[in-house]
Amino acid sequence: MESYKVIGSVNLSESITKEVNIKAEKKLKKIRTEISKLQNTMYAEGKHAVLICLQGMDTSGKDSLIREVFKDVNAQGINVHSYKVPSEKEKKHDYLWRHYIALPERGKIGIFNRTHYENVLVTRVHPEYIIGENIPAATSIEVLDADFFDHRMEEINNFEKHVVNSGTIILKFFLNLSKDEQKNRLLRRLRLKQKNWKFSPGDLKERKLWDEYQYCYQELLNKTSKEHAPWFIIPADDKPTARFLVAQTILETLKKYNFKEPELPKKYKIEIENYKKQLESE
Repeated sequence: MESYKVIGSVNLSESITKEVNIKAEKKLKKIRTEISKLQNTMYAEGKHAVLICLQGMDTSGKDSLIREVFKDVNAQGINVHSYKVPSEKEKKHDYLWRHYIALPERGKIGIFNRTHYENVLVTRVHPEYIIGENIPAATSIEVLDADFFDHRMEEINNFEKHVVNSGTIILKFFLNLSKDEQKNRLLRRLRLKQKNWKFSPGDLKERKLWDEYQYCYQELLNKTSKEHAPWFIIPADDKPTARFLVAQTILETLKKYNFKEPELPKKYKIEIENYKKQLESE
């Protein structure tokens, strides 16, 4: 078992937070430009894809992170999938089907906003959801024990291994939000009229299950962080710092692959001067 990697620190004093944020935002601008260039080269090479998986409690900043980290990437080179409750069609397939068909093509970056790990997270806190999948093994809530979810996590490990072997680079980020900061962000949604639409009473119901979710997160982080598909724990109470840390991790990882643009075939290369003359003589 590979241990997950904790990135950065959550201990920022108020006196330095503003200064740190400014530096993080400046660094992020440079990093996202570099990520964009790497994606262009990766597309030209055509051998790899990138899958970014984002998990975190409600209000952990997944949506704004996607917006800020990837805003410079060519829109044709990136796809974002936000996973909600499975549709009736999705329920007629196995639980990984909707994730498999959304995997990025070679040369592109795919982002899962909430991921296949909801199947060992939300469904573990609310096992009645699995009963609704109508799978043969789920005959009752009682059979949905630790062994059932351990088996699912192993299936997910195998799924990711297969995807990686096919050329997809997987990076998984857990945005580690504190309970106090979640409270502040939920209150902000209620206090600011323009943010009201983001609030749902269901957020408060799920908040009461905070400890159960933390246990399930700890389990999946320990059992599904592998060398080929590692988990990175990102302190998420400070959004600018979280975005910078995610972007930096992505950039450092992609650089290791040394993507290269393909060379022009030799038969065309030796004719470059002739091609130039043809165009210039028009």
